Amino acid sequence: MIIFQNVTVKYPYGNLALNDVSFEIADNEFVYLVGPSGAGKTTILRLLLREITPASGQVTLDNEEISSKKFHDLTTLRQKIGIVFQDFRVLNDKNVYENVALSMRIKGYAASEIKSQVVEALELTGIEDKIFMFPSQLSAGELQRVAIARAIVGERSILLADEPTGNLDPKTTWDVMKIFKKLEKKRTILFATHNTDIVNSMQRRVIVVKNGAIVKDQRKGKYEL
Repeated sequence: MIIFQNVTVKYPYGNLALNDVSFEIADNEFVYLVGPSGAGKTTILRLLLREITPASGQVTLDNEEISSKKFHDLTTLRQKIGIVFQDFRVLNDKNVYENVALSMRIKGYAASEIKSQVVEALELTGIEDKIFMFPSQLSAGELQRVAIARAIVGERSILLADEPTGNLDPKTTWDVMKIFKKLEKKRTILFATHNTDIVNSMQRRVIVVKNGAIVKDQRKGKYEL
């Protein structure tokens, strides 16, 4: 479970990025995080990755306060979390297999386990036939599928998506959303987006962030600002 309790984050000159934000997300729950640019969506994701810590309040993940000054197990935390970005962030000098396998190799998984999980992830994302291609040979949609596959290998239980369809055309966007529908059964997903259509069509929980505060939290919600 993810718990934000009265979390406030300040910019360097004192302005608030988040102001007294509280919410809970259950295991294997799919939640849309919506709001205008600069509202605080990415700040929430960065807190979960512990790239930043709050000025006040607590962020708890799996019963452990990851925002505490005493928390030092950053490696274990990030092994639980996969993240998908708008701009893909794949390595251009590595092929699809190597991109997806990289994090597992760094963690020291056995070669047989790496192969098994990578192949499974590529099949789930529909790009198993691109396994030895390089990023320059792929479309934007295929690159995002690589990024998703990379984010789910290594037995991660949480998936953070930061505007993952922002660089995709409408058809490709819907193809990618079909993948996220498959993924939500086995992991917690926090999906930050500006895309009204996908939020309204999928009818999952919607948390609306505006000016650093949560202004609405609705089950089977819609994109409303």
